[in-house]
Amino acid sequence: MLKKANRLTTDKDFGRVKKEGKFTSSLSFSFVFASRGDSFPSKFGFIVSKKISMDAVIRNKAKRALREAVRTSMVYIKPGFNGIFLAKPVIARKYTQDIIIEV
Repeated sequence: MLKKANRLTTDKDFGRVKKEGKFTSSLSFSFVFASRGDSFPSKFGFIVSKKISMDAVIRNKAKRALREAVRTSMVYIKPGFNGIFLAKPVIARKYTQDIIIEV
C-alpha cells in the first residue's frame, strides 16, 4: 500500500498539478506531473472515472494496481514532484503486473 505521505489528498493540489503540470501518456493511463521545488517525498494522485467502468470493484482494482506500481517504483522517483495518474478504459482488462511494468 502506498504511504499516506506519498498521496495527493486535496483538491488544491490536484488542481495545481492539472494546471501547471506536464503531460505524458501510455497505453493504460496518462500521467501529469509538476515540480514543487522542494526536497520532500513526491506525491501521487489517482483518478479512475466511471468511464472506465460503472462497477466500483473494477475501478478500485485499477487504483490499487496503480498505487502498487508507484509503491514499487518509489526508489527510482526523485523527491519534490506531484503527479496524477489518469486511467484509460483499457486498464480494466489488465493485470496488476502488466501495469507495474508499464509504470
